[in-house]
Amino acid sequence: MNPWEGLGKLLLGLGLLLVVLGVSILLIPKIPWLGRLPGDIFIKGDKVSFYFPITTGIIISLLLTLLFALFRK
Repeated sequence: MNPWEGLGKLLLGLGLLLVVLGVSILLIPKIPWLGRLPGDIFIKGDKVSFYFPITTGIIISLLLTLLFALFRK
């Protein structure tokens, strides 16, 4: 076994992860309902605003859990 093989696989995995993150960052603004679900907290004051996407976070967590469970088997 080549000693560089492990490093090559690691770099390919990290590169693929970066591509997936980049594509998702480009596509997320095109999903109109994401971040505006019932249960997401948005408070706007005079000089400050607070946004906490509880429901959106739960849905994304469930989807990622299902996705990882499918690829693990």
